[in-house]
Amino acid sequence: MRIVSVVGTRPQLIKAAALLPALRRRHDEVFVDTGQHYDEAMAGAFFEELGLPRPDHSLGIGGGSQAEQTGRMLPAIEAVLLAERPDAVLVYGDTNSTLAGALVAAKLGIPVAHVEAGLRSFDRRMPEEVNRVVADHLSRWLFVPTPAGVANLAAEGITEGVSLVGDLMQDLAARVSADVRDPAALAATVPSRDLGLTPGGYLFATVHRAENREPAALVAWTALLASVASAERPVVLALHPGTAAALEAAGIRLADDVRAIPPQGYRTTLTLQLHAAAVLTDSGGVQREAAWLGVPCLVLRPTTEWVEAVAESDGRMVVVGLDRARAADALARIAPTGAAGATLLAERAARIPLVPAGVGDSIARLLDEVVR
Repeated sequence: MRIVSVVGTRPQLIKAAALLPALRRRHDEVFVDTGQHYDEAMAGAFFEELGLPRPDHSLGIGGGSQAEQTGRMLPAIEAVLLAERPDAVLVYGDTNSTLAGALVAAKLGIPVAHVEAGLRSFDRRMPEEVNRVVADHLSRWLFVPTPAGVANLAAEGITEGVSLVGDLMQDLAARVSADVRDPAALAATVPSRDLGLTPGGYLFATVHRAENREPAALVAWTALLASVASAERPVVLALHPGTAAALEAAGIRLADDVRAIPPQGYRTTLTLQLHAAAVLTDSGGVQREAAWLGVPCLVLRPTTEWVEAVAESDGRMVVVGLDRARAADALARIAPTGAAGATLLAERAARIPLVPAGVGDSIARLLDEVVR
C-alpha cells in the first residue's frame, strides 16, 4: 500500500518515530511535515534525536490563527496527494495538521487512517477536540489507544474499521527509559547544568494549549505556578514559543522561582519528568509519559481525554484545572517535600514500570491485512 503520513508537531514526530520503521517494512510510505511546529527548537532537533528520516515533503506552514494555519495547509496537502497518488492517508492525533490531512484526503476520495482515534475530552471549546472528532468521522481505519476510546466511537455510531491497538508513544518511551533512569542523566542535561537541578529538587511544567493562552487563563496558571514554586523547589517551565508570545502580549512576567527554559528534546524531557518531584502540564503526551514513569502529575485543564491515565494512577495524577488551592493540596499529598518525597523519588526511578506495547507493528500489520 502507498501511504502518505501527515505530521506537523513534536508529539506527532514522537508517534511517527514509533510507527515509521514498522510501516516502512510493509508499505511504501511518503512522509509529509506541514511545519506546524516550525522552528528548530520545537521540532527540527527531533528528527535527528529520534532517528526519523527527513520528510519527503516539508510544507513550512507554521504560525497564524487556527483558521489561517489550517486554511494554508489544505491546498499544500492537496498538491502533495495529487502528485503522490496514495492508496491511503495516515494522520496522527488531534492537531490542525490532522484535521487538514483528513479533510483533503476525504475530499479527494482517499481513505483515511487515524492513529490515536476515539479520544474525547467532551469539551468542544478545545480546538483539539474538534479536530479529533472530525478526523474520526472521516476515517476508514481508526487505531484506538484505549478502551474508553472504543466506547466513545461506538457512542457516536462508529464501529466499522475500529481497532484497539494501544498507545504508540509507550513504545518509544519504553525504548529510551533505561537511558534516563540514572540521576547522572539529569546532571548531564543543559537545564540541570544551567539551573543546578537535583533529583526531586524541582517541579517540571509545560503549558501550551490554546485555551491556556487566553488572558484570564494566563493570569490563573502563572499564579498557580508561582504559588507552588519556591527557592528550594522551583518550577522548571519548558516554555512553548506560542505561550511565551502570549505572556509577552499580556504583559505577564513569571515569578522568580519559575525558571523558563526552551522546549527540550525527547530524552531530555523524559529525564526532566522522571527526576522531578512532580509534573504540572496541560499536554496529553506529557500526562501519559508521567503515568508510565510513575511521576506525580497535576493536569492543568478541567478535563482530560486520557481518563485511564488518571483512573489507573493510584492517585498520582490529579485533574486540578487552574485552581491554586487544589494544586497545593494535591502536591502536598502526592509530592511531599523532605524525607518522604526523597523516598518516593528513589523508588520511582528504580522501578520504571514501562514495557513496549508493540503498537507500531500492530498498526502496520492491520494495514497489511487490509491490502490482502
